[in-house]
Amino acid sequence: MSESSSPSVFPVSLVHSSSLAIACSTGGFKGVFVHGVLSALEAGGIRAAAYAAASSSVFPAICAATGQADEIGLRYWRGALHTLAQPGNSMSEVVLHSIADSRHQLHQHLFQPGLPRLLIAVSLVRTTAGAALTQGDGARRLGRKLLLAAARHDRTWANEHLAPAFFDTAASEETQHLTPENIDAVIYASTRMLHAWTIPAWIGDRPYIDASYTCACPALEMARRGYRTIISIASEPGPVYSDMFQTDLIPDEWNGMPIAIIQPDRNLATMGTDFTTVTEAGMVSVYEYGKAKGREFLHTYRSL
Repeated sequence: MSESSSPSVFPVSLVHSSSLAIACSTGGFKGVFVHGVLSALEAGGIRAAAYAAASSSVFPAICAATGQADEIGLRYWRGALHTLAQPGNSMSEVVLHSIADSRHQLHQHLFQPGLPRLLIAVSLVRTTAGAALTQGDGARRLGRKLLLAAARHDRTWANEHLAPAFFDTAASEETQHLTPENIDAVIYASTRMLHAWTIPAWIGDRPYIDASYTCACPALEMARRGYRTIISIASEPGPVYSDMFQTDLIPDEWNGMPIAIIQPDRNLATMGTDFTTVTEAGMVSVYEYGKAKGREFLHTYRSL
């Protein structure tokens, strides 16, 4: 579903209130689109009380939470593209270098008093057997098997070995506290797709992998936490699913709470931006496309 088909009951008057949460989906380099949408919403005066993110959307969400989505724009993504182009680098190095380059923003700006809440989804590996596979030599092979399982909508392995987990600057009984001390590890863990990331992910003494395996877009998680209006930003056209196995849809409302979905109308790979590959021209095109879709959203709901 695209934003133009979202329910007209979406309450425009709440876009500046403590009732609004913005949830951002996974997508690798397709997260450039998510960042573009956030930049447009920011420029249009929308500031959420809470931002929730998974995998590659974490950095765009942090930029939005600190009020810098438009200012930072493609700077972060160009740095990631430069790192990926260096010989011998995997997506692990891309994320780790991005974390290092953004450390001042993460540690000095994100945790200032009065900033919006930030929630980051990850997948906890809850079994000993699962930990041995995901953090050991068989991780890449397992990752490829899980991609095939996802194509068949088969969650068997994930159900047995994984559980969704959430790190949160406003931690509750259901979440773990996101702090300056653990945010680097949380960001890396949230992005770690097994088939393309070579370095294991641990937060403290517990193993984690990419959010996509259990929570690809934490929209419902924010609705369950009491936010009355949710904007969900997806990086793919068509139905928006709760995880990569595509067994559960994210609806356009939950318990009477509207969920407005902003998404591309076409596969961003056709524009030169895919999960683990991207061109400079594709990056620019997709970022501007995201900004255009964000402005379209603003126009639609301000016209109601």
